[in-house]
Amino acid sequence: MRLSLESDRQLVTLYMQGNEPAFRELMTRYKSKVFGKIYMFVRDRELANDLFQDTFLKAVQALKDGQYNEEGKFSAWIMRIAHNLCIDHFRNNKKMPIQRATDKYDPLDFVQETSKNVEKQVIQKEVTKEVRQLIGMLPSEQREIVMMRIVYDMSFKEIADHLEISINTALGRMRYALINLRKHIEKHNIKLVI
Repeated sequence: MRLSLESDRQLVTLYMQGNEPAFRELMTRYKSKVFGKIYMFVRDRELANDLFQDTFLKAVQALKDGQYNEEGKFSAWIMRIAHNLCIDHFRNNKKMPIQRATDKYDPLDFVQETSKNVEKQVIQKEVTKEVRQLIGMLPSEQREIVMMRIVYDMSFKEIADHLEISINTALGRMRYALINLRKHIEKHNIKLVI
């Protein structure tokens, strides 16, 4: 059997049945893509290698534990594992690289919801959407400070160090960002109640 001709789904099934080379084929297919994503996120080859290995180790463990959901694609699943490990690494070290929102990526997508209530989750999603729009109206310097403080939970000292500005400048930008957010909320008559 030539594993290179099998689909990802078939390779996962074969691996779960004990065929070790099937997983090696999956790893071969996605190693460049996974490593590239990790490296672009962390910008450190040694750290990227560690997180790359952790990604595939976590995937193996999840497959062995029966935690893989076949409804999605393997490629998206493995990329999500890699992304989450990068986030966890920086959260643990409090040195999150600053990612700008794009059409495909928005850091606010990774703010965790703690509510189990469906109604609260729907309201939270609507509020998050409105907050995104409000933050998008801010000047870029203010938007950057808000994202670092709220999304990445960085202290003002960490923000100042990262941006190479004084703490007072960081505090000032945050103050003006909050003033501008309040103005936009009043102007558009937005109610941000959860």
